[in-house]
Formats: sequence, structure tokens, C-alpha cells
Amino acid sequence: MLAGASGALSLPVLTSCTAETASADSVLTGKRWGMVIDLTRCREGCTACMDACRQENNVAFHGDARWDVHWIRRASLKPKDEDSGLSEKSVLLMCNHCDNPPCAQVCPVQATYKREDGIVVVDHHRCIGCRYCMIACPYNARFFNFKENEDWPNQDYPKRSHGVVEACNFCAHLLDQGLRPACVEACQNAGAGALVFGDLNDRTSEVSQLVAGGFVKRIREDWGTKPKVYYIGL
Repeated sequence: MLAGASGALSLPVLTSCTAETASADSVLTGKRWGMVIDLTRCREGCTACMDACRQENNVAFHGDARWDVHWIRRASLKPKDEDSGLSEKSVLLMCNHCDNPPCAQVCPVQATYKREDGIVVVDHHRCIGCRYCMIACPYNARFFNFKENEDWPNQDYPKRSHGVVEACNFCAHLLDQGLRPACVEACQNAGAGALVFGDLNDRTSEVSQLVAGGFVKRIREDWGTKPKVYYIGL
């Protein structure tokens, strides 16, 4: 069993993926975006991906853990059982963009929904701030924006609104322009290359080949959420 050292995070079960699970039938058509996070290449102390995410998406940072919002964050996972033989891991966490997203299932106004390309997004114009989705998310990947954010670094993208829930959306606005998520671009520019992003429906894509190789794991896959964020080295 694994438990997060930050907050009440509890992510106990990891299961391996195979080529069979990677090519499972999907009701989605066209592209199906996914990410592989290679923890063996993720540099300790590096914040390039997190900084780029905040800058691109105007994610609120107030310097107070009570109010800060995180679309991507680093957490320490350590085994509850010291005799398990497992070691503590520093892990990047974000929305897993599940194919069966419990957050969308509990939203009473359908503000959270899954796009045809598999990205789970929040419509802030519909969100009523009930936070049911935060309770339903098994990955603690959703945050409530309690305070107005005065910073607006990227004025080409909407300023964040208080009173609504937020989560990573794989920089959907960039994908729609044929670009990569800001975190992936920043990681590449930093020389780490720990974040691999692409179309899981394209068997020739790097992300599909990594998943098909069978060396990746997904967090709490046993819950049936079918997350599309995979890990190497976890």
C-alpha cells in the first residue's frame, strides 16, 4: 500500500499495462490523447513543467497551501508497510483524463465532461462549485479556486475564475492549434524529456509504443477508471 506524504493522498495499488490493455476498444473516434511520465528521467528539484503550466493556463498561486491551485504537482509516495520492500517515490500528479471519469459521472450540471478526444474538461460557465467532482476523483487531481487570482500572465487565455473547480486539461487550447501541452514542451526544452504525449489511437506514436511495451503502470487501475496517464519507474 502506498500513501502520499502530501495531504490525504492515498494511491495504493499499481498495475502493469500490456499491449492488450493499450489497444482496448474505445467508443472514441479520431485522436485519443494520453501521456507517459518517465520518472527515471524526471529531475529532482526541476519545476519546469509546473512553471510552464501556471504561466500558460494562468493557474492561481497565492503562496498559501489553503488557496493554491495545482494542475500538475509533485508528491512523495511512500509505502505504509516499511517491510514491503517498496521505496519512497517522488511522483508528478495531474488529472488522469480517465476514459471512465467518476468526476463527470457525479457532476449535477454536466460542467465536467469528456471530449471526443478523451480529454476531461471543466466548463467554468456551467460549474456551480458544488465540489462533488473533487470528492469523486480518486487521484486528488481537482482543486477549488477559493480566491480571485490577480495574476494574468497569459492574456491570450482566460483568467481563472474563483468559485469553480479546476484541473489539468492537457492544454486543450494548444492541442486544438496542433501544439503540445505546455508541460511537455517545457520538459523537452529543459533537456529531460520525461513527459511523452501523443495519440493513443495511433499505434505508431511514441506514447502508444511505450504503453504497448508493457513497462508502464497506471495509478489505481483496479478502480476501473481507465486513466490515460501512465508511469515508467513507479
